[in-house]
Amino acid sequence: MAEKLKITLVKSPIGAIPKQRATVEALGLNKMHKTVEMPDNGSVRGMIQCVRHLVKVEEI
Repeated sequence: MAEKLKITLVKSPIGAIPKQRATVEALGLNKMHKTVEMPDNGSVRGMIQCVRHLVKVEEI
């Protein structure tokens, strides 16, 4: 596993279910094409798995 993950919001969560919108916001993504760096651990990986159709993930 990488030390950090670079997560980018590539699709709008407007049409997503409320739980997915909350997950995107909890990841710190509030605008399209915004990128955040998060630690690579199980909780972050689980959040990414829930919204994998909305985000792009790169290992750093």
